[in-house]
Amino acid sequence: MCIAFSEMAARSEISPARWRRPFLVWMDGIEAGWAIPLLLIGFIAVWQAFLVIAYLGGDLHPDVLETWTLGRGIEWGYSKHPPLMGWVARAWTSVFPLSNWSFQLLAVTNSAIALWAVDLITRHFARGDKRIVVLLLLMLLPAYQFHAQRFNANAVLLAAWPIATYCFLRSFETREIGWAVAAGATAALAMLGKYYSVFLITSFLLAAMCHPQRRAYFGSWAPWISTITGMAALAPHLVWLATTGAQPFAYALERHAGKAHVPPLIEPLLFILGVALVLVIPTAAWILIAGDRLKKFPQDFRNLNPGLLLLFLVSVGTLVLPAIAAVGLGADMPPIWALQGLFLFAILIVCGASYPIERFYSVNLAVAVIGIAVLAAVVVAPVHALYRNFHPLNEGRNFYQASAMELTRQWHQQSRAALPAVGGDDGLAFAMAFYSPDHPVYDVRLVHPHTESLPPQTKFERGWAALCFDGDEHCVAAMEAAAARASRYVRTEFVLESTLLGQPGATQGFVALIVPPSAEDAAPPTGMAEDISAMRRGPVESY
Repeated sequence: MCIAFSEMAARSEISPARWRRPFLVWMDGIEAGWAIPLLLIGFIAVWQAFLVIAYLGGDLHPDVLETWTLGRGIEWGYSKHPPLMGWVARAWTSVFPLSNWSFQLLAVTNSAIALWAVDLITRHFARGDKRIVVLLLLMLLPAYQFHAQRFNANAVLLAAWPIATYCFLRSFETREIGWAVAAGATAALAMLGKYYSVFLITSFLLAAMCHPQRRAYFGSWAPWISTITGMAALAPHLVWLATTGAQPFAYALERHAGKAHVPPLIEPLLFILGVALVLVIPTAAWILIAGDRLKKFPQDFRNLNPGLLLLFLVSVGTLVLPAIAAVGLGADMPPIWALQGLFLFAILIVCGASYPIERFYSVNLAVAVIGIAVLAAVVVAPVHALYRNFHPLNEGRNFYQASAMELTRQWHQQSRAALPAVGGDDGLAFAMAFYSPDHPVYDVRLVHPHTESLPPQTKFERGWAALCFDGDEHCVAAMEAAAARASRYVRTEFVLESTLLGQPGATQGFVALIVPPSAEDAAPPTGMAEDISAMRRGPVESY
């Protein structure tokens, strides 16, 4: 098979088929500077179309809604996460509207920026087709389309990691002050994205220590300038951590550490295996491209230039260090957390190869990647939308916007003031904050509250509302207990039906609780729930 491909490649170089010629012209523009931007613009367009079509009947993921909710206030940290994702969401919505398509565009734009940063590194080692092959191989991963659509603390690292890696590489090679400052600043930015970035930064340090040029690097001002810059950039966040009880660390340890019931080596093995499985498709594509030339791999590895050797050492660290941490902390380590670092392997394999890549293979890979993307947008996305209209997404996302509008309507039957605060189910509360025209504040005290832990003076004089799925008895009971503190509250139940282009689909029941502002309390008996019938509007049914 490899011989047959080689013969086909040779014939194609001499006399390419007519359908290949537009691709050849495109690839001639790589070094001219327009081919890569065109690829990234096409990437954004096709995958934006996929997300819009696939989720016609579904709203944004709770992680995305949480990101926007956190970003409503520019802080140096948040209770669960470092602040970068909230900052990005805040900056984005200062330009773009609060809508599903806007945040879908944010997700694919973030991926395109990540791929652009990868190309910055690739062009440092290769020219021409190898640059585009690296990007096409990465586009075969699920990281830049499906993982990226949940713009959260994980997705924000897709761009932060390659940017930080590029600056560190340039600082290590040049030891110039400007690059040293950039390396420290971008490393801090990665940490402000997610603390998992400590593995990247530690990998930088270990790679520099293990590299043959370590004396030149550590004998210069570069590492110390980077350290000072990084610590200065992180200082406000560190102060915030010290003064707020390091809430994100407590949250992370509570959620992921202390897995004593899991055998100590299982988690790191599953982590490494999961990463390997993610790389299967691009690896298979590269094997087809390299063919018999794979036997040159040992020699090519021994002859890695100093820059690629540095990246290899970094890549090893980004896999080994999390595995060690999983054992030491007894923590789970989902492979999805490593996706933002897989670009290193694509660069190493392609740029480390001593042989050129024939246009035959470059064009074939481009056609395959573009074909998959177009097929996904034209066929898979409509099928997904149709399926999810009858089989709702697990988080209840089919009903987020509709339930927010219905609860807002019911609130305004009780009060002329804007709805100030919202709670109940976590995802529904985030959805209320985002989709309601009143944009109430997500109040963590009202999300599955333990009333005994609420301060006695907590009265919420301006009122509040909460929404639970009708099958979530714990949520309903907790919200009723919190509402019982008020002099009056209103409890309603209603059913929503999902629709797709007018086609009715699945239904979902909800329980809503409304505590009107204290100044507008009316005559109903104290502490009793008042059942009201909501007006039937569209697919809303009250009972």
